[in-house]
Amino acid sequence: MTITVLVPDDDGMVALSGVSRVRPLRYRMGEPLPEQAREAEVLIPSGGAAAVRPMLVGLPRLRLIQLLSAGAEDWVGTLPGGVLLSTCRGAHGGSTAEWVLAVLLSMYRELEAFTEARRAAEWAPRVGETLQGKRVLVVGAGDVGTQVRRRLEPFDAWVTMVGLSARPGVHEVAELPSLLPDSDVVVLLVPLTSRTRAMVDASFLAAMPDGAVLVNASRGPVVDTEALLAELVSGRLRAALDVTDPEPLPAEHPLWSAPGVVLTPHVAGSVCGARRRSYRVAVAEIERYVQGELPRNLVHGEY
Repeated sequence: MTITVLVPDDDGMVALSGVSRVRPLRYRMGEPLPEQAREAEVLIPSGGAAAVRPMLVGLPRLRLIQLLSAGAEDWVGTLPGGVLLSTCRGAHGGSTAEWVLAVLLSMYRELEAFTEARRAAEWAPRVGETLQGKRVLVVGAGDVGTQVRRRLEPFDAWVTMVGLSARPGVHEVAELPSLLPDSDVVVLLVPLTSRTRAMVDASFLAAMPDGAVLVNASRGPVVDTEALLAELVSGRLRAALDVTDPEPLPAEHPLWSAPGVVLTPHVAGSVCGARRRSYRVAVAEIERYVQGELPRNLVHGEY
């Protein structure tokens, strides 16, 4: 039996062309679905849930939506009954971990200050900080968290992992109040759910020691923006943010001019080859579905 998979781009057509028992079918957003789409059991979306959801009425045999992203908060709770949802967990962990290392090294070695000195043609030596010996608390012990830990430890940083539940080598979220005061860096890598929305509030931030760095590579609403701004303006904490709330950040927002911030526009996973890595994971998930197995990245409940 052959499974029809709706594919949004030529990269996907190439990736799925050699998969046994799969017939990739190209579609284009904003155009009518091809007639054969009614036979499709799998959809690889192009765009977010709000843009793609109107298509679903024309897909009576749909059984699986396979995302090319690791985040699924826009899709959770919005799909018709009987339709599975699988993420692309495992495709973007390495590049996101690189971003975490990049912003921490940039902050500790004060690269922005040296860039400003270069522009002014000033030879301005200074003593910077180092990752060596820093105590890093990684909140989110999945693929990205594991990749971050693997890259931090060669820099002689001390890494503590925190997950939604405890397991060997991983603390549970309930332990955060006792872990935060001893952390020089807190890296956020959790999905956005009802449990994690605004988890980093004023009390969370107050528990972090003076001079600590908050790194957010998860989702903007995980952090209470006003509470973070208060800590930044006071100069007590620093932050590196790839995501914000709101997002995109309006031009007049005070985060742009807040002291002690490295800010990037949600690009931690935006690197060369990201699409290819996404399809590698997606193809593996679709192959499992075709073989009668459940995808490994299946979303249960909120995650």
